[in-house]
Amino acid sequence: MAHTEHQTMRRVLRREIAGTIGLLTDEHDFTAMRRYRTFTFNDHTTYLQQVESLLKTLAAQGSHTTVALFDPEEYAEFCTHNGLEPDAVTSRTRFTAELAASGPTVPYEGQPLDELVPDLVDEAVRKATWEYATTLLARIGNCASCGEDIGRAAFARATHLLTRVLDTASPGERHLVCSVFAAPETLVAVLRAEDDAEGTTRLDEAEALEFTTVLALGLATGSAGGLVMRTTAPGTTDRVYGWRLRGEGLEPLTAGEVFDAYCTDVVSGDLVSPESGVDYCVPPDLGSGEEAPGHAH
Repeated sequence: MAHTEHQTMRRVLRREIAGTIGLLTDEHDFTAMRRYRTFTFNDHTTYLQQVESLLKTLAAQGSHTTVALFDPEEYAEFCTHNGLEPDAVTSRTRFTAELAASGPTVPYEGQPLDELVPDLVDEAVRKATWEYATTLLARIGNCASCGEDIGRAAFARATHLLTRVLDTASPGERHLVCSVFAAPETLVAVLRAEDDAEGTTRLDEAEALEFTTVLALGLATGSAGGLVMRTTAPGTTDRVYGWRLRGEGLEPLTAGEVFDAYCTDVVSGDLVSPESGVDYCVPPDLGSGEEAPGHAH
């Protein structure tokens, strides 16, 4: 009887443990891992099917599982840095544990893997964008004339501008895209905001941090870029408007410029078909608000 009770308690405890699975999302990464003898999978499609089956089984047992993006190059670097044998299951387990704490992850909530994988890749891109923008901001250093930290001042200015953009928007769902042309690549950040029952704006904190950082980088470096907002509310036409980055602020775009910006892919430059029933318009006046922070030298 005591043995049975112990088994029951262990099953209960297993449901209390949150797990993480490191996922090889594409064929290239999967092939890279096949050079290790202890990695026994031979086919990427079969591998994904087995992962999805395991996720379903764990969910059915009441377990919470997070899926992390497993990068073979980062794994090799991790093993070298920590003096680990890369061709070992225990090393892969340690790396996956690191990913759970600091890497891009997505919780498994019963969604099909073909939905989870794009979300995981998007999360990885978001994290990489934020880290890259943060690094560039930190490298700018202090103003030669006043000694102020330019990156920090730009972040404060970006925070102020984002607050004004959200405060002047119509109630409802808001979708913002900020693009900054920072050579050698274009940085793009997305932010979604909506009002709760009390009318308070709700944001994803990680999204807001990334968005503000990318906007701050554009302001601090004087890079070309812009911010486009789309508002959606029941019973009304969607409104799209935006601004270009100009100096330490935002300059309103005309309705025609908004149309061109919204109907052009920011990465490829290809034209995108305009949507019907959408009002491309000038943005509301941001006003001056309280004294805006910034670096004026």
